[in-house]
This record gives sequence, C-alpha cells and structure tokens, in this order.
Amino acid sequence: MAALPCLSAKTQVPPTPVLPRPSLPKKSIRSLLLLAAALPLAGCNTLLLNAPGDVAAQQGDLIVVSTLLMLLIIVPVIGLTLFFAWRYRAGNKEATYTPDWDHSTQLELAIWAAPLLIIIALGAITWVSTHTLDPYRPVERIAAGRPIAAGTKPLVIEVVALDWKWLFLYPEQDVAMVNEVAIPLDRPVQFKITGSTVMNSFYIPALAGQIYAMPGMETQLHAVIDQAGVYEGFSANYSGAGFSGMRFKLHGLSEAGFGQWIAKAKRSATPLSREAYLQLEKPSAREAPRAFASVAPGLYRAILNRCVDTDKMCMDQMMAIDAGGGQGLKDNGTQTLVERRNGDVRGGRFVSAAMCRVDEPAPTRASILPPVPKS
Repeated sequence: MAALPCLSAKTQVPPTPVLPRPSLPKKSIRSLLLLAAALPLAGCNTLLLNAPGDVAAQQGDLIVVSTLLMLLIIVPVIGLTLFFAWRYRAGNKEATYTPDWDHSTQLELAIWAAPLLIIIALGAITWVSTHTLDPYRPVERIAAGRPIAAGTKPLVIEVVALDWKWLFLYPEQDVAMVNEVAIPLDRPVQFKITGSTVMNSFYIPALAGQIYAMPGMETQLHAVIDQAGVYEGFSANYSGAGFSGMRFKLHGLSEAGFGQWIAKAKRSATPLSREAYLQLEKPSAREAPRAFASVAPGLYRAILNRCVDTDKMCMDQMMAIDAGGGQGLKDNGTQTLVERRNGDVRGGRFVSAAMCRVDEPAPTRASILPPVPKS
C-alpha cells in the first residue's frame, strides 16, 4: 500500500468554494405576499352581497352603493393627505412656501360641496330604500323584472322564539316544526314573529334583514326567494346560555317539494296541544328538528297574549277590559282599575296587580269577549 504524502507547513489547502445561496425571484416574493394578504379573506362569506332572496339582495346592493358613495370622499382625502405630506416635506425646497396663506374660496367650495352632494345622495337612497324594504310591507316582486302576479296569496308562517329554539307554525297547513322551516320558491312569505321569554332577533341572511322577536308583541317580515337550497337562520341577539345553538335551517323548495315536506310533517304522530307547548317552552338547547302533525286552535294567539295556560287572563282581554273602563270590583272586593300615586306621570288608571292573580280561576272568554277566532 502506497504511503500518503506528508503535508508540510508551506503546503496550501485550496479553499472550499462558497456556493451562492438560492434566492426567490422578486416576482415570486410579490406573489407570496399577495397570497398572504388574501388568505384572511378565504373565510369571508359573500352571501350578504349575493343573496338568493330579493329583499336581502336589495339590501346587499344598498350596502355596495353606500360604500362606493362614501369612498368617493374617503379615497381622495387619504390620497391628498399623503400627497401633501410628501409634497410639502421640509426637505423639498421646490415646494411653494406661503406661511401667511389662510383662505381660498375655490378650495372651500370643493371641500364642502363634494361631501354635501354625497350626503344628499345617501339621504335620497336611504329614504327610498327605507320604504321599499320595510319589513311590514308586502313584497311586490320575485326578483328584478319579475313582479308578483296579482292576487297571489302569501304563505303565512307564525314564528315563536323560545329558550333556546325556534318554533314555526303553519296555520294554513296545520303543522308545526321546531328548528326547521321550509318555503316554496317564487311565493311571497309573511312571517308573524313573537317570543316567549326574552327578546331575540330572527335573522336569515339569505332571505331578508333581521327583525326582533319580543314576548307579548308581534313583528312581521315579508320576503321571497327564487333559488332552491338550504340556508342558515339564527338568533342575532344574545338571549342566554343556549344562545349559540339557537339556529335552524331554511329550505327553499319547489311547490311539489314543499307539498312533500308538509306531508312528511303530517305523518308525525305528535300534535302540538297547549300542554305540549308548555313542555316545549321549557329551556333547552340544540334540539334536533321535529314536526307536529297538528296545532291546537288559537295557539299562536294564546302565545302572543301570554295565556297558553288557561288559568291566566289573556293580554288582549285585559286591555279590552281596561279600555272599557274595567269590571269594577271582583268577587273578593279587588278594585279592577286603580288610580296612580301622586307624582306618577305615566298616565291614567291602571289594572290592579291583584286582578292578575293565578290562584283564582280566570274569567271565561264568553263572560268578557266574544270567542277569539282561530289563529
């Protein structure tokens, strides 16, 4: 085996060549930065701006138009702010220096005229859209260029916000559903909305704007949808521990599909009686959708007037008694209408709290008012 040559002190070891570090081209870096900037937008849902419901679509258009009108002022102001900061910086000796300048009529007109015109335009749009998109106003079209035929009867759905679920009553079809609702395509819908305990907000982004659901009060919402699909609905107002699960599905169906959906609900063996409603009203969260094959007559009216329990007097009966001057004295000597204390400026006489006690049988409907028609 040959011996290895010895290296003397004067022997030079050649240096290790340094390879250039790989670098990304500027175009790739720019693309990565744009991708990183756009990544947060991946979670955005543009349903509000592209809603299948005509009312929601018009509201989306209103958002876009209002934003563009405001940008007509915001963008030039930001641009001019940056331009003036750069143009009149301390190091720019070529910029005009006028320390005694304090007024320009032309500039004042430009500064005030442009915002004034924008405000006038926004005011006109707000006035028109406020009346056109009034939730209490029946819809007049299915979509742009598609008016609703004369004589078309809207589908009435009665909505009750419970803790923490939604109850939907179909008075014409005599069925009810929990946490699920269906509407036929191209047919206007009238929602009658109330609540059982605290205030909630009924909101289906694909259909129309939100509207409150309050106990003892009724709000309304008119809408229409022309695209089949399953859409999300929920409460947009915090109402307690189960609020986050207070969601439901809206099914946009053809007339035939809607008929099948109603038929499926009819096959349920459970009726929604007053007793069943009182059990359903108890707080519960994240309930699965379920159907009721029939609804007790007048149930929605009783919910609205807070007298599903027959031992309680209905609000409309109580108000009718109050408006009629009261019933005088009860059998136990209780004065129906009593005067307010000195200094109480809230109005005239009011119904005594003792009239509303539940330890005594409530007056029958026949003894106070004519029978209440079916809801």
